[in-house]
Amino acid sequence: MAGLRPVPLNLLTAPDIRRLAAGLELRPTKQLGQNFVIDPNTVRRLVRTAGVGPDDVVVEVGPGLGSLTLGLLEVAKHVVAIEIDARLAGLLPSTVAEQAPELSHKLDVVLQDALLLDTVTPAPTAFVANLPYNVAVPVLLRLLEKLPTLERGLVMVQAEVADRLAAPPGSKTYGIPSVKAAWYADVSKAGAIGRQVFWPAPNVDSGLVAFTRREPPAADREKTFEVIDAAFAQRRKTLRAALAGWAGSAPAAEERLRAAGIDPTARGEVLGVEDFARLAAT
Repeated sequence: MAGLRPVPLNLLTAPDIRRLAAGLELRPTKQLGQNFVIDPNTVRRLVRTAGVGPDDVVVEVGPGLGSLTLGLLEVAKHVVAIEIDARLAGLLPSTVAEQAPELSHKLDVVLQDALLLDTVTPAPTAFVANLPYNVAVPVLLRLLEKLPTLERGLVMVQAEVADRLAAPPGSKTYGIPSVKAAWYADVSKAGAIGRQVFWPAPNVDSGLVAFTRREPPAADREKTFEVIDAAFAQRRKTLRAALAGWAGSAPAAEERLRAAGIDPTARGEVLGVEDFARLAAT
């Protein structure tokens, strides 16, 4: 079809992944959430869904053996890969040089824990990653907080986490991740991913979550997040009861709720991020 980029022919296959892992004597660990994508078509789908273009600087967390990295390098201006495993970080540049030498100059590899990340150079415009299941939410929130130049992104996470991140107020899966992510961006589900595209295959299905940066509410973020944490710590209780500790007492919580135009007998799961922001400002 006219206007489409040619699909890359140098993406890693299942035999490639196993060969690279064997060379490192690497045994994927649950602790680091290491499930490597072995299907080139899944990589192409991720890159296409992310909408990355030639003007984008992409930050990728957990590049692993480089499956997604190669797909991103094909279309992006630059890719900054953040990797916590020194062996993987050391191997990635040579893998790119072997598979696509003409793209090597567009890659920077940073050996760092993404949960400690404060800045990325050059300033990224997009975040695309296959995130380790056990740290997906804190990593996403960390990057949204610390990297204000991020305009949009696509992350692959555990299906249950995808549901939570994209959940609207009032739904069963709506909670702290939903509200905090909504502070920074409009978040939506962008598809499902089966287990067979990974090595080793995880015990759960995966989902895609897309986000687009938006202006945050006109309130103090830390104070708003304190209210969110308090409201969902005891989500079965009414806000009057759940926020008693935060406000100093149940009557004080009711007073602040009413001042914010919120029903004290409601529960936190029905409030949107703007409601929490308004309450924090009372």
